[in-house]
Amino acid sequence: MEKSRLTLAETPRAVLFDAYGTLFDVYSVGLAAEQLFPGQGQALGVLWRDKQIEYTRLVTTSNGGAHYQPFWDLTRAGLRYACKRLALDLTPEREQQLMNQYRHLSAFPENKEVLQALKARGIITGILSNGDPAMLAVAVKSAGLDGLLDHVISTDSIRTYKTAPEAYALGEQATGLAARQIGFVSCNSWDALAATWFGYRTLWVNRYQLPFEELGTQPTHTGNSLRDVLTLLMP
Repeated sequence: MEKSRLTLAETPRAVLFDAYGTLFDVYSVGLAAEQLFPGQGQALGVLWRDKQIEYTRLVTTSNGGAHYQPFWDLTRAGLRYACKRLALDLTPEREQQLMNQYRHLSAFPENKEVLQALKARGIITGILSNGDPAMLAVAVKSAGLDGLLDHVISTDSIRTYKTAPEAYALGEQATGLAARQIGFVSCNSWDALAATWFGYRTLWVNRYQLPFEELGTQPTHTGNSLRDVLTLLMP
């Protein structure tokens, strides 16, 4: 875990968080999936997530975004694909149960503590997510994060997804700050990499002890918990 501190001039004035995988545990749906499909819950959770992200990239990069669908729809499509791939009987009732579970994903336990600490330091806080506004509103409320976020930014407003630079630019537009003045936090290595390329001061939260992407760029910081966000703010 990185222990370096920034100078006062380098301290970000805002910190934006990815939502799914960073604030909300996308793999917590595996518990519900395990009840429906014994022995397959973990495999379904992983494949569902992978396909969901693959679909965001597909609709962003194909035909100038003409095939865009909201994140909720892509999440449902990813679930249907994963169940077919694993030969699982996804009845309408089971589909609805799992989609409802996704709407109320478990939040990581340190979320409130970290956001409260940022607010106490006068730091602008927000979410910058692929999730559509309705999904994010429910997730934030369910996690009890109301009042701790200055901005909840959805890429749905521009009908594209991260890692398109236009998606990361929404953070600058919402905060009125330049990318170099903003900390961006993600548990997804591809997200942390693209945000670094865009110009954000980044923290990759490596919860699962994975290697970082092998494309020649490293995030500004690496940690293993959201608590490591606070190292961005302590000169």
